[in-house]
Amino acid sequence: MKSDHTTLNRLRWQCRRGMRELDELLLAFLEARGDALDEDELALVARLLEFPDQLLLDWLMGAARPMDPSLAEAVDLVRPPRA
Repeated sequence: MKSDHTTLNRLRWQCRRGMRELDELLLAFLEARGDALDEDELALVARLLEFPDQLLLDWLMGAARPMDPSLAEAVDLVRPPRA
């Protein structure tokens, strides 16, 4: 089941963190893949957004990795592909 627009709009708002690099990563992810996410994936992204900005940036940039496997899955989902 594809995501609904209300949930996506809520996540887009939560992705506006005030840290430019993080905003760009998160919003680019939602623009590129948001409509294709299922409910479980949306829940993972929402859970990820509960963490502090610096930790989230470290995870998404590959400087650290969450110990929790479901959070690691969320990071892999959001993290941009390596060039």
